[in-house]
Amino acid sequence: MIDEKLLDILVCPKSKSSLKLVGEELLSYKSKLAYPIRDGIPVMLETEARKLADTELEDS
Repeated sequence: MIDEKLLDILVCPKSKSSLKLVGEELLSYKSKLAYPIRDGIPVMLETEARKLADTELEDS
């Protein structure tokens, strides 16, 4: 899992907004992207992120 201190300083590279840890992803509701966490390491690349579905955005 990700250290809380690291989570506090990580931001979305696209929007510079804060991220929310949900399962094995870091969600950026502002940029509508979900960044994967692989082997405990966040992959903070837009090309690796998936777009959030409208239903996921409603939960924010």
